[in-house]
Amino acid sequence: MATLDFAAPAKRKVTRLTDLTESQQAAIRLIPAERDAVVVPMTETRPNAIFTGRERFETEQARIFRRFPVPILPEAVVAEPGSVVAIEAYGMALLVSRARDGAVRVLLNACQHKGSKLIEDCIVHRQGRMTCPYHAWTYGLDGKLIGVARPDVFEGFDKGTRGLRELPSRVMGGFVYAQLDGSEPDFSQVSDQVSADLDALGIPNAHVYGRKRFDLKANWKVVLEPFLEGYHVQRLHAASIGDRFVDAPSIVDQFGANIRQVSGRAGYEPSMLDEDPETNVHKLVTHAYTAFPNIVIVTSQYYISAMILMPYDVDRTVVEYCMLTPGPATTPKAEEVFERSYELIINVFGGEDFRAAEISQTGLAMGVPEEPLYCGLEDNILRYYNALEALL
Repeated sequence: MATLDFAAPAKRKVTRLTDLTESQQAAIRLIPAERDAVVVPMTETRPNAIFTGRERFETEQARIFRRFPVPILPEAVVAEPGSVVAIEAYGMALLVSRARDGAVRVLLNACQHKGSKLIEDCIVHRQGRMTCPYHAWTYGLDGKLIGVARPDVFEGFDKGTRGLRELPSRVMGGFVYAQLDGSEPDFSQVSDQVSADLDALGIPNAHVYGRKRFDLKANWKVVLEPFLEGYHVQRLHAASIGDRFVDAPSIVDQFGANIRQVSGRAGYEPSMLDEDPETNVHKLVTHAYTAFPNIVIVTSQYYISAMILMPYDVDRTVVEYCMLTPGPATTPKAEEVFERSYELIINVFGGEDFRAAEISQTGLAMGVPEEPLYCGLEDNILRYYNALEALL
């Protein structure tokens, strides 16, 4: 996927090649010069029903999104101890908090008195407690019930039994995962290598410059596909960024149902990696990850795009997008660069990639084509589908 860059903001952190994991470095050194890249022709199909069939959708829900832990949001959203944010994820009202001791928790956003939401907006709050707007029951960020209005009117009441319900969770690769059905989580499909890669990219300690939620009329895999292939870039993005990229395959590594793609930017030569060891590697190389089951990461020179594609129905996907930067803007120039970058990436993803997903879903819903076709520049999609289908 494309990187979108402008003039360098002042005093930004530089990610050098040697800052990355050994696995990332090895993959990058396999990227050929632009002129030497070769595309292997291929033709393969998938049935229309994987995007439109109710049975397939329900199977994915049961065997992927309820069986395994799923990502809720980047931990950077609640970076500061004493932070809490409400989020609707996968149709559930949740709270993600970071207590004073730094522990991150995922709680149901439902008061244990009558089920009311404690927080109704999506703003990150800095506070030590949460109070229900209905009857003013008050909870700590760890979910414990710490105060009840008029406790004298309850007979034999035990606050210790009325804490917020907590979901099993863990932070990996800078993302908060939770087991939605409350059962013992199985993290076997979350790649340790990809988690280490995302750590090396600085995602756990990033600054959240901007967040945006997209509610799309498309199957989640239709939304995902453009981030797994380069075939669309010069066509779909012809009026925006397409002229910056050539049709060239990426170096691909697969870790179960996790895909890592690295590709050189326009005019890339392998010798560029060693010209200056202090060079920002993101000036030369783009990373694109699909992390199990529905995280998309795309790197750029001064920021990282992080997306979680949440399936809500056969033809509905909610995308939580975050633009992550190494830190907040410290100069007017940096703020200008980040602002322009955010505006452009929202327009490219929202107005082009996501629009393409919605207009594709329209045809697929009519049964056209009966079998969508994939070419040699789309082989990563099939890699991902093969791994996903093995779990189904």
